[in-house]
Amino acid sequence: MCGRFTITYEIDKLFDFFGIRPAKVLTYRPRYNISPSNYIPVVVTGDVRLMKWGLVPKWAKEPSIGYKMINARAESVSEKPSYKGLLRHKRCIIPADGFYEWHSVEGEKIKQPLRFTLKDNGLFGFAGLWDCWHAPDGSELETCTIITTSANELLKKYHERMPVILPKENYGTWLNAKEHGAEPALKLLTQYPADQMACYKVSRVVNSPKNDLPECIKEVIA
Repeated sequence: MCGRFTITYEIDKLFDFFGIRPAKVLTYRPRYNISPSNYIPVVVTGDVRLMKWGLVPKWAKEPSIGYKMINARAESVSEKPSYKGLLRHKRCIIPADGFYEWHSVEGEKIKQPLRFTLKDNGLFGFAGLWDCWHAPDGSELETCTIITTSANELLKKYHERMPVILPKENYGTWLNAKEHGAEPALKLLTQYPADQMACYKVSRVVNSPKNDLPECIKEVIA
């Protein structure tokens, strides 16, 4: 799964990387410990919007379901009612420059957090789905989920799943649902090459979602 991640770049660099300027002004700062229910920048066709992480389908009775839908499995997105329509019509890219996983350490009660990045520490994009929920008072809530797949060689020592990281050359295919339907999109939901990624130990300060500090991404040598 993917339960925490980072976007430590300034918002203008994020816009430049994806080649998109938002239709509305976005207020956003670098984030070092993003957790479910946080608002995050999300790239859709021709725009960048702030959405709440944790999918709330339009048919949901209440938004609390979003806490259970932070991830969607690549193997079932084309079959599950919550996702199959979104795969055809509402695909998005969720910017990131790292994500966290935890593993058990012999003799220690608290798991050790690790941060996974690309080898160049650059920006990348998770494959995602989004939807718009209409509240009883008429307000709208846009939310998203991150798609996961089986772990590559780097990650599987620590977790059986990993987020789908899209190569930049595939952004257009993923986002343009009108021209590229569900079948071409499904072919993109694969493991990112392990030899293009890196990981390192970080402080257990990241264990608390309340801590959103540069200290969260600093390497721990031990």
